[in-house]
Amino acid sequence: MDRMRSMMNRDTFRELENMSDRLSRLLSGRSAPSGGDESMASTDWVPVVDVMETEEEYQIRAELPGVEKKDVKLSMEKGVMTISGHREQEKEEKGKRYHRIERAYGSFARSFTVPDAVEEQKVTAEFKNGLLTILLPKSEKAKPKSIEVTVT
Repeated sequence: MDRMRSMMNRDTFRELENMSDRLSRLLSGRSAPSGGDESMASTDWVPVVDVMETEEEYQIRAELPGVEKKDVKLSMEKGVMTISGHREQEKEEKGKRYHRIERAYGSFARSFTVPDAVEEQKVTAEFKNGLLTILLPKSEKAKPKSIEVTVT
């Protein structure tokens, strides 16, 4: 039963995220990205993320190299968490000539649908060495529980 509930929670989170992404694409007139079912906002660049789940919480880690802490914003509205910000392009210096620029600059945004099981008022975030780690704790009722069965 616990395993089924765990799988259901994971699938529910994934399905809610997919539904939010499809709605965002529909409203913005974008088509689905190739090779995956997660959409990315149409901004200057998009940070990559890992989304994980433990028994206690959901975790989101976003790679934001070259972004200053002051340029990152985390917001939560109507069950949707958005990470947004800006990465500045280096100023051209006299005597320096670029042959190739592959790193993206400018604004970015990623949005995620947060499951109802998350205690939004207890969400925390840490930004260190270009890695944003967001912890979304589960409510007590959403955590798996074991019930001992006794035979009489």
